[in-house]
Amino acid sequence: MSSASFSKQEQSEIDFGFSKVPLPEKQGLVDDVFHSVAAKYDVMNDVMSLGQHRIWKDVLVQELHPSGHWRHLDMAGGTGDVAFKIVKAAGLDSRVIVSDINQSMLDVGEERAATQNMLGQVSFRQANAENLPFEDNSFDGYTIAFGIRNVPRRELALREAFRVLKRGGRFMCLEFSHVDVPVLESIYKAYSFSLIPSLGGMIAGDASSYRYLVESIAQFPSAETFRQLIGDAGFARTSFTKLSGGIVAIHSGWKL
Repeated sequence: MSSASFSKQEQSEIDFGFSKVPLPEKQGLVDDVFHSVAAKYDVMNDVMSLGQHRIWKDVLVQELHPSGHWRHLDMAGGTGDVAFKIVKAAGLDSRVIVSDINQSMLDVGEERAATQNMLGQVSFRQANAENLPFEDNSFDGYTIAFGIRNVPRRELALREAFRVLKRGGRFMCLEFSHVDVPVLESIYKAYSFSLIPSLGGMIAGDASSYRYLVESIAQFPSAETFRQLIGDAGFARTSFTKLSGGIVAIHSGWKL
């Protein structure tokens, strides 16, 4: 998106990790991060979360309860983890579109879908969460896992999620949150800022991208603040559930 697409007010600076960058530049910088880490993204997720990200995604899909003739959009779905779980939970008549702004991530996901014989139920579409190419009232469910914090204008993405959902559709977001347990918080911060960038350098050959990802987690709003943003976008019955001592939260809202 060019800078001409942004209003004068939107030309202000925005967080990029602990740095500030002009708003129109953030998406390109985020794209560079994910182009760089795409090939090792799943491996690094396992390493960074000690395998817990798989359990968190299982809980997300269990709470979503997809079933039957289910039509779903998994935004920022990249390598397909959540989409594959939704298809398995919903059954053979379900269809999931995995959408991501980063084509490198989608390429990895499509290769994985092919090896799992899921290309008949899971399709891949490059798109910007802030301006989706889908019609109003198209989907029964919308998920975004570990992606919303990288969207420059989250309020636009949330409004777009509301627009493309059917009445009665559900929005669910899995995202890192703020740790509630003091001792765990100290350990988590030390692990995040000291070890994860080093592991990113060793495994993915890119310490700086993982430094940004850690910083973006620290900069993300509290669970309650984000719940309010979801409500501001039009969703009803908004709620969140924290997991693993507050390391992550699952947010929910309904289009009623």
